[in-house]
Amino acid sequence: MVVLDQKVTTHTVLSELNTRGVKFLTLRMRSATLTRQIAAIGDREYTTITLDRAGTHARPRICDRNGVTLTGYTGTVRQLIVVNLGHDAPTVIITNDHETPPATLVARYARRMTIEQRLAEIIRAFHLDALSSTVNLNIDFDIVLCVLAQALTAAFRLRLGGGYTTVTPDVLQRRFLQTPGEIIHGDDMTTVRVDRRAYSPVLRNAELPNNIKIPWWNNRELHYEFT
Repeated sequence: MVVLDQKVTTHTVLSELNTRGVKFLTLRMRSATLTRQIAAIGDREYTTITLDRAGTHARPRICDRNGVTLTGYTGTVRQLIVVNLGHDAPTVIITNDHETPPATLVARYARRMTIEQRLAEIIRAFHLDALSSTVNLNIDFDIVLCVLAQALTAAFRLRLGGGYTTVTPDVLQRRFLQTPGEIIHGDDMTTVRVDRRAYSPVLRNAELPNNIKIPWWNNRELHYEFT
């Protein structure tokens, strides 16, 4: 299945994909006519579904319709109108997959939106769109570092738990990564002592190991202390 943004294709191209037997999943542009059609849908036509996701928008309501026609598209598509998904206006999804359960389709498209959000985070926090060099190797290396930094901050916020599972890297930078401290080297242990701050209780209660053995550092033990 091809999951794509509505702005990168046309109904004609979607029709070609359908002719070739390629499943697609995308949003539909909300025209004035479509907006009026959505407003005319009664509450009884919506069904509540449960998404496998955390947060306050895990149980949206959905109107699942087949036989919807599009300009420039040969045949009909399946249209999913989703409300209570965290947006002011309903989300309108179209697909040529007429068998997959609606909750699965909504979750699959939400994954594409999550990827876009992560890319936006890398651009905002690590300036991925501002890389410049006369040496291609430097650009490639910088991109790898940006991706690794994003992956590390994503893992860090999951371990923090609570309300930090969805915060952006710049928030983590301000509240945790910029915290001063002291590094103490011993014979076989290095201790990182993090100074007390307003967010120190979050670190103490997080799922973070206090002792880590570093294989590539002759199994030296890295010990963390949160004052």
